[in-house]
Amino acid sequence: MGTLRNSVQLIGRPGSDPEVRVINKEGRKLAKFRLATNEKYYNEKHELTEETQWHNIVAFGSTAEKVEKLVRKGKRIAVEGSLQNVQYEDKTDKTKKFYTQILMDEFMIIDWASTDEGQQ
Repeated sequence: MGTLRNSVQLIGRPGSDPEVRVINKEGRKLAKFRLATNEKYYNEKHELTEETQWHNIVAFGSTAEKVEKLVRKGKRIAVEGSLQNVQYEDKTDKTKKFYTQILMDEFMIIDWASTDEGQQ
């Protein structure tokens, strides 16, 4: 049996174009962006309420290269990957800090029509 890991799937919109950089001498790329997901529900006063949550997305290698070419701010996408909790030391007060990110394995553009690629 292979290695088991957690899995997450999200549909949302990037808040900005991805930040992409080369991370080693071989030219391997890293792509990062924040993905907004929205949830609509009726609150206790029966008012329609919408909440937005932001997710840190990272991708490496060939997935990062595809992200660089295709993902743009506001374009609706589906993301599949795994949750990672990252720990680091704050440089100012030397305390341990944590954040959660999604290591993206795959993604799919949902609204091609709003882009040049969808019109080809």
